[in-house]
Amino acid sequence: MDIKVRNLSKRDYKDLKSSMEEAYHGLVGDAWTKENIVDLIDIFPEGQIAVEVNGKVVACALSIVIDSSKTNIYDKYYSIIDDGKFDKHDYEGDTMYGIEVFVHPDFRSLRLGRRLYDARKELCEEMNLQRIVAGGRIPNYHNYSDSMTPRTYIEKVKRKEIYDPTLTFQLSNDFHVKKVLKNYLPEDSESKEVATLLEWNNIYYEPDSRSVSASKRTIRLGLVQWQMRLLKDIQEFYDQVEFFVDTVSDYGTDFIMFPEFFNTPLMSPYNELPERMAMEKLAEHTKEIIDKIQQFAVSYNVNIIAGSMPVMERGKLYNVSYLCHRNGSLDSYKKVHITPNELKYYGLVGGNEIKVFDTDCGKIGLLICYDVEFPELGRILADQGMQILFVPFMTDTQNGYIRVRSCAQARAIENECYVAIAGSVGNLPRVNNMDIQYSQSAVFTPSDFAFPNNAIKAEATPNTEMVLIADVDLYALKDLNEYGTVKILRDRRKDLYEVKLLKD
Repeated sequence: MDIKVRNLSKRDYKDLKSSMEEAYHGLVGDAWTKENIVDLIDIFPEGQIAVEVNGKVVACALSIVIDSSKTNIYDKYYSIIDDGKFDKHDYEGDTMYGIEVFVHPDFRSLRLGRRLYDARKELCEEMNLQRIVAGGRIPNYHNYSDSMTPRTYIEKVKRKEIYDPTLTFQLSNDFHVKKVLKNYLPEDSESKEVATLLEWNNIYYEPDSRSVSASKRTIRLGLVQWQMRLLKDIQEFYDQVEFFVDTVSDYGTDFIMFPEFFNTPLMSPYNELPERMAMEKLAEHTKEIIDKIQQFAVSYNVNIIAGSMPVMERGKLYNVSYLCHRNGSLDSYKKVHITPNELKYYGLVGGNEIKVFDTDCGKIGLLICYDVEFPELGRILADQGMQILFVPFMTDTQNGYIRVRSCAQARAIENECYVAIAGSVGNLPRVNNMDIQYSQSAVFTPSDFAFPNNAIKAEATPNTEMVLIADVDLYALKDLNEYGTVKILRDRRKDLYEVKLLKD
């Protein structure tokens, strides 16, 4: 059996009419005229979809595009289609209106209706339309109309207590009932002239952009597993940073991330000073370093997450990560949770702001090392729309690394987002408290069918200087949130518990 889904053509009308007559036998309405079909193909060819089986058209979906600000979607059927003139069709509109779906009865066991619905959804996404709407008959309602209202009937169909051949199918294809329409089709005695206004929302819709060929929102990440090494001066440090930016950007990456405190080799000249003073000396270089990395971001056309560096503000020492946008702008995040050793040796202070950052590749979050071990932060960022969480880290031992890794992977699953972690490797014998490093950089994903079975997109070789490059699909996150096997963010019991940001 040869099955093809394709656009309907004018020469298909003979097959189409034969299939329509069989599909409509004893039901509402007459077959579409050849003039109707020709008009629809002329005004909106891509919206007329056919299923061909062994060379014969046996199923079809017809549609138009309307502007919901000009056309009342709650109108009666014949008003929407202008009695077959289709004057309300507006190619620049925002809504696909389904005016017909039928399948020849001899072929209904092949589930061709689902193929037609899927093709409509793909077209809606490609055209960046906001939604698909259609009026749907409820042909079994006449068996229950004496005992229940249309609303009760629809609710029972939703709960699968009653089977309706049309509504059950539409609900199973992710449409929801937006409204009950009375007197929708006056001749529809089976439905008692009642219909449902059905709606499917395009979760990829971008209100400020109209495109005839939407593409996947694939974002390429580049993680630098940085080798700690003694440097003779700051220029050598810049050369090493630029080497990685140059190399990784050649692969068309959208983000490059360096690890936490990746500039600590520059502390070597201050090793005889107390740890706090040595860190303050390092902080004196931070502004110059960030200025340089901002130049790299612009010149290499890549967003750079500049690991983290110490910053002095009003006598307080912070651990700060910088997001250098490729358009030249700059954002920063101060590590919120300070480890006992950071407090003991350096007197670091925690920041007080948790927020997502808008980038040209979606909304991202930044957490630094220990921060990712606190699930509240990830959840707050997820509620703000975060799609990718970046975590620069520094761990000296494998058990410290496992804490960061395991918590980062949990954040990806529970917040339905991607999490990228990058750390340092190697040794720094002339820098106190920074002498050994352990790292295996990685990109974690949610756990569902659209993602790797182990929820790991990619991971580096442990304890080896290298770069890790991985692609992540933001559309897959929207699919997960809407249609996932489980819907963690949606299924929270907010009547029972909630995570709140107390300080804005």
